[in-house]
Amino acid sequence: MLRIVPLPGKRPRPPDQRGAGRLLRGTAVAAAIVAAYSAGAVTGSGPRQPTAAADGSVLNEAAAQIGRHAAEPVARGDLDRAAIEGMLKALDDRWARYYSASEYDDVEGRLNGDYGGVGLWLGTRDDADGAGGRVLVASVQPGTAAARAGVRAGDVITAVGASSVAGWGVERVAEALRGRPEAPVELTVERGRRTKRFHLVRTQVSEGDVTVTDLPEDARLVRVGAFTRGTGRQVRAAVTGAPPHGPPEGGVVLDLRGNPGGLLEEAVETASAFLGSGPVVTYRPRGRQARDLGVTAPGDAKTPLVVLVDAGTASAAEVVAGSLRDRDRAVIIGSRTYGKASVQEAVTLADGSVLELTVGRYRTPGGRNLDGVGIEPDIAVSADRPPPEAERRARTVLRGLRAALPDD
Repeated sequence: MLRIVPLPGKRPRPPDQRGAGRLLRGTAVAAAIVAAYSAGAVTGSGPRQPTAAADGSVLNEAAAQIGRHAAEPVARGDLDRAAIEGMLKALDDRWARYYSASEYDDVEGRLNGDYGGVGLWLGTRDDADGAGGRVLVASVQPGTAAARAGVRAGDVITAVGASSVAGWGVERVAEALRGRPEAPVELTVERGRRTKRFHLVRTQVSEGDVTVTDLPEDARLVRVGAFTRGTGRQVRAAVTGAPPHGPPEGGVVLDLRGNPGGLLEEAVETASAFLGSGPVVTYRPRGRQARDLGVTAPGDAKTPLVVLVDAGTASAAEVVAGSLRDRDRAVIIGSRTYGKASVQEAVTLADGSVLELTVGRYRTPGGRNLDGVGIEPDIAVSADRPPPEAERRARTVLRGLRAALPDD
């Protein structure tokens, strides 16, 4: 299974610090061992004579010696995790992750769209000093936990639970707010000069990650929160006019703002819903030839299309936006996207735990590498503008696109 986003792994801008406490602790233990033995250590007796581990593994030998001689006991499972995370750190790959079996069960559940949320769509706003990137509530879904508690659009998020979100990107805040249904989460926001705290209980995401809203002039807004399983099928149904909706003859606004990505195949299927044929993305696995991933089945290549993006649009969402841009299929509106062009794959270990490793890169149909660059929109809408502003611009562009269509 190929994923091109740390979903639900946390992915901030600047680089992710998920699990930093564990990683730093494991690194410190390893560094202390190396320093002690290389310097002779201040134990009064110098280093102990080496004893080979039963299986010849120096890692097992080190763990055995730590368990036998360290002043503070450390569980073997904690040592194993610290060692694995230390190995991943050596890759210098900020997308690499290690999950216990139970942790990855939760990841799989979220990729299946089986998770709880509080009903918020997020955006970003620049600070007055230009330091930028504060995450705010773009909109609140009616009838959700956030709506019932009184969270409002425009609230600036300052903490989730006990963790400050300073320096976090939209995708990391969104991930922190997701979790198992019925699990509580505390949200702290700034509203004007006041601080407000909300005690929310996550509820099951019943609509999946695709929501459809009919707009005036027979247009349609299709909002995709993440590329979980089934997303492409839902988008295609919204575009082709499957019940309860008819065909959106007035055009489609595909809203990918705050979308952190997800599954590569779902991104390809989503882009295919708007293309008749041809390439969607080029995937370059390590050590193998590049593969062109094309349209899975002919889609609607004629209905006017606008795509909304922002700094939280990343990875799989950039595959979709990039393919539609390069194929001259859509007008892109918003602010520059995140810029992630790597692909991750899960590798299961003997005990059921999972390593998630970067296994390749992708390029858009035009050959562009978006890593660290992102997608510059055709029509810029500043991130500090209220979210409805981009939607208004999108409707205006749709009218222009419709007017430019040839008469049948």
